Amino acid sequence: MINTDTIMHNYYIKGATIVNENKIFIGNVLIVDGKIKEVSEQIIEGLSEESIKIIDAKGFHLFPGVIDDQVHFREPGLTHKAEIYTEAKAAVAGGITSFMEMPNTKPPALTHKLLQEKFDIASQKSLANYSFYLGASNDNLSTLLSLDNNNVCGIKVFMGASTGNMLVDNESTLSELFKKSKSLIAVHCEEESIIRANASHFLNKFGENITIKYHPLIRSAEACYASSKKAVDLAKKYDTRLHVLHLSTAKEMELFSDKPIKDKRITNEVCVHHLWFNDEDYEKYGNKIKWNPAIKSKNDREKLRESLNNNILDIVATDHAPHTIEEKSASYFQAPSGGPLVQHSLVAMLEMYHQNIFSLEKITDKMCHSPAEVFQVKNRGYIRPDYWADLVLVDLNNQWKVETNNILYKCKWSPFEGQTFKSKVVTTFVNGIPVYYNGVFEEQTKGKALEFSR
Repeated sequence: MINTDTIMHNYYIKGATIVNENKIFIGNVLIVDGKIKEVSEQIIEGLSEESIKIIDAKGFHLFPGVIDDQVHFREPGLTHKAEIYTEAKAAVAGGITSFMEMPNTKPPALTHKLLQEKFDIASQKSLANYSFYLGASNDNLSTLLSLDNNNVCGIKVFMGASTGNMLVDNESTLSELFKKSKSLIAVHCEEESIIRANASHFLNKFGENITIKYHPLIRSAEACYASSKKAVDLAKKYDTRLHVLHLSTAKEMELFSDKPIKDKRITNEVCVHHLWFNDEDYEKYGNKIKWNPAIKSKNDREKLRESLNNNILDIVATDHAPHTIEEKSASYFQAPSGGPLVQHSLVAMLEMYHQNIFSLEKITDKMCHSPAEVFQVKNRGYIRPDYWADLVLVDLNNQWKVETNNILYKCKWSPFEGQTFKSKVVTTFVNGIPVYYNGVFEEQTKGKALEFSR
């Protein structure tokens, strides 16, 4: 741990290759009292080395901090898998400076009181900035409609596919929510009736010994499209501010436009694992890459990549959802869906840059700028004067291998274990403080609750 007595609050990042707002240039960034004071291609003069720490960033790339709009940090109630402290720590080591966490904890965050309890935990434990979704059920419509939009990221609705008691399948409740809500509504879209029919078919055919390769046929492209279309149709009918999470199929791309973010009432997200893996990988990775929605065909993956480059897809996130390796080692029907990703999402995207799939500018747009725009996050997501200094220094040419001893998730495994990445996160600044520096954490300073300009 860094000695907090020696931590300065003013920094001068000198000679970095800055990636910001569709530009790449050599420049300098002055941080004063947690915020960006100046960004310049010229040397910033008149700085006192007694009050400002100079960081020589020559040869490193400087990005805005990543904003992850979908994580499951499992606290309260499921802390044998993960907790806010451990997963936020892994996140900042991966260049994520802000996260938005889902409500399907135990108990689920379906009331303002339970939601506030999660904010209170994060204020004491999280090294990253944070916000939390309020969960929807069939029975809490009045609570949802009274949400404070400037201090909470949004409402989470499970449409079609259930998790615990959070399935919203009451048509009247859905219509009223979409019609009356002034909040952003984020939806998980998979049609439960189609999934059940598919599961019954394969269970009758193969019995309980069914293998993971049938997962994308059970939680099928048809199930995803039917539910996503229903959500989009409702949003168009009522002019709802809708955000569709973790899209996984080529066909769903028909439902969205490539208009500029500022002109979209209906936005969306794709996750790193749907951009990286395809259904041919189930044989190698098994339940470790069992997610909902399922990883699907190579054609689906290629269409997702193309749609990200063409701005039909808006945000890249993780859907970080840890389980213990013992839980994941169960049989197909018993093994839970989800996996840990926050420590490796940025370097995985940068690996796809090295493979000439995405540009650095596109990665920065979809992981930093666009989440800030979609959620109207106040003063974050860009390298701009007067914005909070959430920044990530990356060495694009520092090869390293994911191994058990460098995995920071509480569950201590990763679907990327054994993968060699060409890029490495060197330093992560949160609110102007280097909370992660060459493998060392500054743990006394905690992140802040995100604010929204709505």
